[in-house]
Amino acid sequence: MGYEEFTIEGRNAVIEAYRSGREIDKLYVLDGCQDGPVMTIKREAKKKGTLVKFVTKERLDQLSETGKHQGVIACAAAYAYAEVGDMLEAAKRKGEAPFLFLLDNIEDPHNLGAIIRTANLSGAHGVIIPKNRAVGLTATVAKTSAGAVNYTPVARVTNLARTIEDLKKEGIWFVCADMGGTVMYDLDLKGPIGLVIGSEGEGVGRLTKEKCDMAAAIPMQGDIDSLNASVAAGVLAYEIVRQRLKG
Repeated sequence: MGYEEFTIEGRNAVIEAYRSGREIDKLYVLDGCQDGPVMTIKREAKKKGTLVKFVTKERLDQLSETGKHQGVIACAAAYAYAEVGDMLEAAKRKGEAPFLFLLDNIEDPHNLGAIIRTANLSGAHGVIIPKNRAVGLTATVAKTSAGAVNYTPVARVTNLARTIEDLKKEGIWFVCADMGGTVMYDLDLKGPIGLVIGSEGEGVGRLTKEKCDMAAAIPMQGDIDSLNASVAAGVLAYEIVRQRLKG
């Protein structure tokens, strides 16, 4: 699951984590539990937009490292999240056109880590992920990124499609990976750009895809029909790099 090294167990520990401002990715709560401390935790989770899953005692016991979960286990981020605005400011300071990665429903921590690594090496100013149905900055992600998570900011947003709309107002164009799109070599990918990558199973979601200005297809000649999400991100990112360098 990728969260094991960063679980917070017990009602008081979880409450204190929220009060201290610790970023919580996901909260597991014993189904049906309605006592005071648990209700306080659920209120904090709602205020912070934390994904809450109601599970059986058996499931909590499986997730617990200490056996003293008291009906609540929180999964904390290994690294702090950035703000989208910070990424735009970083591009401005460098005198560069913004280049962002936006990831739709990437749930595999190895894929997220590899994409963050690619984002760093391709000169992207940041990575944006959704809060729900996506892996967060876990220990596995950090390890797979080979240290890139220390240099490339990652922001979490409630609604990816709405974030694209907001960033369009900043002059950014968006291209999503889509097998049914235009071959990437035939697209103009220069200037301020957001690269949108979906999960291997589902691809980019319909609502997110509708907000994109272009859909890019990677030419393939083999016997299977898709690339690993992190590999697809790398191929498209370096076509963007090639075009930016070419001017």
